[in-house]
Amino acid sequence: MANVESPIAGKVLAINCKVGDQVTEDDEIMIIEAMKMENPVFPDEDGTVKEIKVAVGDRIDEGAVIAVLE
Repeated sequence: MANVESPIAGKVLAINCKVGDQVTEDDEIMIIEAMKMENPVFPDEDGTVKEIKVAVGDRIDEGAVIAVLE
């Protein structure tokens, strides 16, 4: 199991995956808005999305676990 952590503090603008999706390191799984810029989030490894720990509109800190892959 691998945690996907937020690379930056900000607001979750979009979630581009759902539980059960197969994702790769090249897949943009979320977009976080910080300082009026949209920042894509990519997983560190390939896997299946087991859990999404945030919702659109949530404010998150840098390093917060935003998804879990298996």
